[in-house]
Amino acid sequence: MSHFYLILIIALAGLALIFTVQNVAPVDVTFLVWTISMSRALLIVFTLSTGFLLGWFLHAYYAYRSGTRKHG
Repeated sequence: MSHFYLILIIALAGLALIFTVQNVAPVDVTFLVWTISMSRALLIVFTLSTGFLLGWFLHAYYAYRSGTRKHG
């Protein structure tokens, strides 16, 4: 079974490398008064990571709140 995971990790790393190479074009991102230029791939990864973290924190917060209400 470990060979399957190794092949899966190598395939996912290869796909990530292809994605990064194909999306190196710089884009300008403007937020309020700030403007930053970054690669499209970096912008997508940053946005995806921010969404995952925000969802994880909100889920943990709501789980904590619903757990304290049951005992309180």
